[in-house]
Amino acid sequence: MQELIKRITELLENGEVQRVVGWKKGDLGYNPEPAYFETAEALKDFVYDGFCGANLSKYMIKACELEGKTLVLLKPCDTYSFNQLIKEHRISKEKIYVIGVGCKGKLDIEKIKAMGIKGITAISGVEITDECDTINIETVYGNKTVAYKDAMLERCHVCKGKEHKVYDELFFDSADTDDGDRFAGVDYIESLSPEEKFEFFKKELSKCIRCNACRNVCPACSCRKCVFDSTKFDADRKANVDPFEESMFHIIRAFHVAGRCTDCGECSRVCPQGIPLHLFNRKFIKDINAFYGEYQAGAEVDERSPLTNFTFDDLEPGERR
Repeated sequence: MQELIKRITELLENGEVQRVVGWKKGDLGYNPEPAYFETAEALKDFVYDGFCGANLSKYMIKACELEGKTLVLLKPCDTYSFNQLIKEHRISKEKIYVIGVGCKGKLDIEKIKAMGIKGITAISGVEITDECDTINIETVYGNKTVAYKDAMLERCHVCKGKEHKVYDELFFDSADTDDGDRFAGVDYIESLSPEEKFEFFKKELSKCIRCNACRNVCPACSCRKCVFDSTKFDADRKANVDPFEESMFHIIRAFHVAGRCTDCGECSRVCPQGIPLHLFNRKFIKDINAFYGEYQAGAEVDERSPLTNFTFDDLEPGERR
């Protein structure tokens, strides 16, 4: 870790970059926060461990409006979102210095708490330089251990791979965490009857408090003005009027990012109500793969999305394969 901090310090002090976007220590050991660092002194609060799950690519939209160059730290999965933002001309690579950091899977503190572990005072075994096999947890009730893989975010079990799609420098080794079926959740819902599907989403979406965390964190939700913020037609309040409108907010958002969502999983990670919002996006991804051929948003900057391209083999309206 000190090697990474030393390199970041060098880039700041020699003026190659004017600021750094990374993660800083939170008030607890398991809640680091995205942060800007503009001086070497500020880096004393810098951290990168298993709890640094935030995808920092979206922060580059604002960073590109600032003077000078911004250094950003990206995990392998984040680079897909970064490439997608370049493709959509929302950010400029010329104004960004990318340090790719290795990943051994990111952790979900709620999973740990759901195991009945309470009163947490300290957690170790989660540094990028650790083996990341076992998490050691100190609590007011004694010490506990948990298998690292059992505490990982759902998205890490269906990881797209540990190859950075864009970088200027690389730090740390990664570990393969892909041990699940990416579309298992979608397949399960597709197997339900129409009535069961309705009840499933009615139950999940009824939890929504319209905090907009999913929209605000999503790299694909990069519109300068969101339709749901419009006061002209009361769209800002419309989604709270009744359960139907509440559900439409998420359905419309999923349509808006179809073909552009990289499946980074940030929407589900930040949802305070634990709604599996990524299932909407994965349904679209699965259908695009089935109807237009395998496609991964953000894998290539120059590759056109199936929904913005045309071929004579395209699916016709109403056609199913």
